[in-house]
Amino acid sequence: MNFSMVASQTRRFTVDEYTRMSELGILAATEHTELINGEIVTMVAKGFAHASATTRIKTVFELALQKQAIIRVQDPIRLSNHSEPEPDITIAACDPLAYSTHHPSPKEVLLVIEVADSSLKYDLETKAPLYAAAGIEEYWILDVIERQLYTFRQPKDGRYQAQTILAETLEVSPLAFDRLIVQIVDMLPPLAI
Repeated sequence: MNFSMVASQTRRFTVDEYTRMSELGILAATEHTELINGEIVTMVAKGFAHASATTRIKTVFELALQKQAIIRVQDPIRLSNHSEPEPDITIAACDPLAYSTHHPSPKEVLLVIEVADSSLKYDLETKAPLYAAAGIEEYWILDVIERQLYTFRQPKDGRYQAQTILAETLEVSPLAFDRLIVQIVDMLPPLAI
């Protein structure tokens, strides 16, 4: 008896198909998902530290950048025809229609920030190459467990050429706003008293 092996293939969805599934109710509004490399990924529930850090980051940048950029919280960015992640924070270029007609493209994204409480491995191993391949100029991961900031800059060939890890006692300036000095501790949730 002759058996031949047939390799199975994963069906990758496009952003348009993914959007249509949401519109038709195939993906429930209560499901928090994102499209990564054509796969629908269920996002991890956010803990207290994650939510606190996300709010603190949003506040820091809104106060500092007033009308110089749009601060988006857990809203989609369109990286390619097969990837539309929802970063915790996106600093996007100002858009006259406030992105009411499209999600920001890589050229409109100035900085992406992910907050990691349980997602550090995923943010490092999946999201970093994804953002680099799309040409996102700068990507940060705020690690709320170890209380440090990972910075990724200079995307080339699907990887970031410059990577640093900064302690909470340090400060950082985004490439797009090099005069802005952000204290890393100001983005982290306060330590319990």
